[in-house]
Amino acid sequence: MLWVYVPRDASLERIPVASKEDVPDASVWFDLVNPNTQEDRIVEHKVGIAVPTREEMQEIEVTSRLYVENGARYMTATLMSQADTPTPRTTPITFILSGHRLITVRYEEPRPFSIVGNKLARVCSPAVSGETVLMDLLDAVIDRTADILERIGGEVDQISHDIFEPEGGRADRSYNQILRAIGRKGDLASKVRESLVSIGRLLLYLANEADTMRWPKEPRAQLRGMQRDVHSLSDHAAYLSNKIQFLLDAMLGVVTIEQNNIIKIFSVAAVALMPPTLIASIYGMNFKHMPELDWFYGYPVAIALMVLAAALPYYFFKWKKWL
Repeated sequence: MLWVYVPRDASLERIPVASKEDVPDASVWFDLVNPNTQEDRIVEHKVGIAVPTREEMQEIEVTSRLYVENGARYMTATLMSQADTPTPRTTPITFILSGHRLITVRYEEPRPFSIVGNKLARVCSPAVSGETVLMDLLDAVIDRTADILERIGGEVDQISHDIFEPEGGRADRSYNQILRAIGRKGDLASKVRESLVSIGRLLLYLANEADTMRWPKEPRAQLRGMQRDVHSLSDHAAYLSNKIQFLLDAMLGVVTIEQNNIIKIFSVAAVALMPPTLIASIYGMNFKHMPELDWFYGYPVAIALMVLAAALPYYFFKWKKWL
């Protein structure tokens, strides 16, 4: 689908495009969402640039993501998508600046795009351009990433509470549930770190190109602020990743301790039952000459010996605090 945004008074009007004739000359933002060949050709004809394919957008080398071609600046970043669902993922999105117009190519629906689209539909600067729309999008992407990290931090704190809950106040979540939760948070945190690295490279490239594009001081200062935000968010994401790894190690340690406690109980039971088993085995022998077999109190004495032989190791282990 191809959408174009056209200035109307103090806002941007979103218009669907199906042919070359539908594209207004005043369009400042071309938004390609799951584009087909025809929509790519419409943008290429109107703006005079080559729209990258999905395979080209997925390339990871920097020279294939940040470059200049025919006067247009191509910038591809990896952004978070569906972060609030059980299956979060990352998706490459290309931003193209050409002649004060912005072209975005994407195959997912990251929330910052809808946020910025709705915001500009209500109000925008009279001097709106592709550059200002790009800055709004990048700012929304960083804010959204910060929100995701805040949510991860809160959920990681809850997991930590579940693991280190004092005895008698154990949470309802099982160890399997906690391990799955740790795995999901670790996967999400790694995706956020990947996205932040990509955004940081894009901002650095854009800051270097700002001189060539002769940007005024205000957007340059905004770029520097966003770079600081990305750096601080990257540090926070690294902290969360380390904390998640610590919780994983702690969870595995707790499971190991509980398994050892269970094995210890079986070991103590086996040791405690060895003397009674020995006594029962002796008097279960079929020898002809066994004086105790003729005793009137032989049976109760044998039972008493077996009980005593089991009780003594048990109280010894309790005294040693092995139980």
